Amino acid sequence: MTVLVNVIVTLGMLYVVPAGLRLIDPARLLRTARLWPLAAAPGALCLWLPRGLPATALASLYAAACLALAARAPLRLLRPRSPSPPAIAVATALVSPSIAATALVAERAGYRLFGFDLDILALTVPHFHFAGFTAALVAGLVCRAVGGRAETGGLARWAAYSVPAGTLLVLLGYFVDDWAELLGAVVLTGGMWSVALLTWREIRPATGDRTTRTLLATSAAVLVATMLLALWWAVGEATGITHPTLTWMAATHGLGNALGFALCSVLAWRRLAADTRAADTRPADARTTDTRTTDRVETSP
Repeated sequence: MTVLVNVIVTLGMLYVVPAGLRLIDPARLLRTARLWPLAAAPGALCLWLPRGLPATALASLYAAACLALAARAPLRLLRPRSPSPPAIAVATALVSPSIAATALVAERAGYRLFGFDLDILALTVPHFHFAGFTAALVAGLVCRAVGGRAETGGLARWAAYSVPAGTLLVLLGYFVDDWAELLGAVVLTGGMWSVALLTWREIRPATGDRTTRTLLATSAAVLVATMLLALWWAVGEATGITHPTLTWMAATHGLGNALGFALCSVLAWRRLAADTRAADTRPADARTTDTRTTDRVETSP
């Protein structure tokens, strides 16, 4: 399980996070996104070292970068008079890597932070890179793209609220009990399934690019399966019924979310953003009359 988790986390650190930062704010976060792989390299390297001082020192360097990123979250919330659902989702995304990095420092030091087993701390790292950062980011992007439509606005706002809320409830569940964690899993699953439905029905048909549609379809379909697994595991932990082991969850839920959802989503939204920028730079008389995608896809929640 360790090797698989390390591969997933490395992908999140070195590609998913900096690619996501470009989607959050291509102007203000461009420099951070460009430099992020350098800041994340110590964190990725420490995963492959034995626990001890060198690994802890490298993890601490990564944690410092994540804390600096988290410090940007209040600014995004305070910018409007009343924080919008996409802004709340994006603020959650900006804070999530710092939670992952804190767990990473403790795990690499062999310290049972808050009494948690080292295996739980190790799994917290990918969880808050993907269920925290990427899921909240995509929920914010989806809400920004379709939230203004009367027939889908309510569901989009629910997704942008419930994904951060579910992530927070799962985190609190670590400290309370398995039933509280189950509540968080239910809320998070409802939010992620809403994201999947909106992606499939609203975002995917609005693009004429076949590759982008395939990436969006894959991300939506994978979410249905991976979040069902998350529910199964949470119910099993709370009730004692037979449920997957952590190793099996890492190989299915974890790998599916990392590759099928997070990576495909980030690639698709980057392509949508590139299409939007290209449309904006073309002369007015050369633009296509079908403006559904360029009108609705915003990349700075």
